[in-house]
Amino acid sequence: MSRQQNGLKSKKNLHGYEEGEKMAIAIDRDLIEDINDPSFDVINFCIEEHAKEIPRLEMLFDYYEGKPHKINKPATKTPHELDQVFVNNAKYITDMMIGFTVGAPVSYAGAKGKDITPVTDALEKMQIKKHDKELEKGLSTMGIGLELQYLAIKPGTEGTESPETIPKIAWIDPRGMFLVVDDTIERTKLFAVRMVQKRDLKRDTFWEITVYTQKNVITYYSKVKRLSKADLLKRKGEPEIKEHFYQDVPVVEYRNNEEKQGDYEQQLSQIDGYNLLQTDRIKDKKNFVKAIMIMFGFGLPDEEPSEINGNMVIEAPAKKDGGDFQFATNTFDESQVQVLADSLLDDFHKTTYVPNLNDENFAGTQSGEAMKYKLFGLLLALSIKIGYLEDGIMQRLQLLQNILNVKGNNVDVEGTTIKFKPNLPINRSDIIQQIRDSQEFMPLLISLGWLDDIDNPQEVIDMLKQQKEEDIKLNQKALGVQAEDSHSDLEENEDEEDEKDE
Repeated sequence: MSRQQNGLKSKKNLHGYEEGEKMAIAIDRDLIEDINDPSFDVINFCIEEHAKEIPRLEMLFDYYEGKPHKINKPATKTPHELDQVFVNNAKYITDMMIGFTVGAPVSYAGAKGKDITPVTDALEKMQIKKHDKELEKGLSTMGIGLELQYLAIKPGTEGTESPETIPKIAWIDPRGMFLVVDDTIERTKLFAVRMVQKRDLKRDTFWEITVYTQKNVITYYSKVKRLSKADLLKRKGEPEIKEHFYQDVPVVEYRNNEEKQGDYEQQLSQIDGYNLLQTDRIKDKKNFVKAIMIMFGFGLPDEEPSEINGNMVIEAPAKKDGGDFQFATNTFDESQVQVLADSLLDDFHKTTYVPNLNDENFAGTQSGEAMKYKLFGLLLALSIKIGYLEDGIMQRLQLLQNILNVKGNNVDVEGTTIKFKPNLPINRSDIIQQIRDSQEFMPLLISLGWLDDIDNPQEVIDMLKQQKEEDIKLNQKALGVQAEDSHSDLEENEDEEDEKDE
């Protein structure tokens, strides 16, 4: 099978799952008789392979949600319930990565001479900005993301419009869906499977298993999370088969990096170590408050002890008797503990490339250029992310092109430029000055792209041309009115002079 063919060794790593399992499910194309109707044996095999990956994905996402646990050990209690401290550095890393990577919207520019307006309009209607943030969240936490394209019916207005099918896009949790590719170098998509557990009105659970092929969408309803004729629900009858017209499997698999690892996956031990240290510090403080007092040279009085505010009062002996008391505590050097905590936190930010914005190095007002040097490691990490995101987004555009052309558009997305803009603080006045200074040797179409809030520089140039034309017309109109007024004044003066002469 694919693990042997790819030369992947089956051995456990530090997190408890087998190395190589994170690769896409790859099978021999010859094992599938009909590419548009995979057999139950093939589908069940892929479901079992995907099941091996689910514990790791659950562990990584639970860290983000503040429910840390080890693989194959469900998080039955939160740190709060266990009276433990949990500083959610995992969430900090992911939220920072989302804002940094796709906080500024991704922009698209068609190749020279190609109009991709139908594609960009369709993406805008899909609320693609929000979708990209959901996608990046999945990539940052679990290292992998899946998106599904489908057609939805937009109801028409009664008497005026008829119902319309519009393209849609959705992020799918990789714990409930997987993509299957062939085992060649090209890794051609074969089909995808989505599994959703549902229940009927009697609260009986069943599974809806949907298979997306290059031509059809096949939906099965099964009693269990596998397919067999005996387990198919009789009341649903035959599987539902619909043609989707995307001309390819309408599922795109994204990866966060080559290894499909989350942004904090390699730092789980550091997260655990930091939280353990902080928990122990809190416990030490509580134990200090609850310390036992040991008294030397004191004794209980023979008569009934007196009380003040509910507390028993014991008379202290004279100084000559040598009475004394002290607390039994586990002393520790708070400064050394803080040094260890700072060291753990520094290593965590160093290895994730996400800076600690609470650090004193980010204090005060700094220029955008100075900030870039401090975020240099993060920019390098982004360059890796962008490479893999571009591969997936290009597949997204091709699927959208296919369905739009079926609907009568003539769109070609080949050569489209996909541009990411790191969401960094910038000095806009400096950039505008640079654009002015570069006009003699740099085309305006390129220099306008330096501004982070301009997605389509050509559109801005067209707006500038239109604005200049309108300004010229206004100036000409103003000059023309003035000339007419001046001429009429001359005529009036001439008429007055003629009247005087008469």
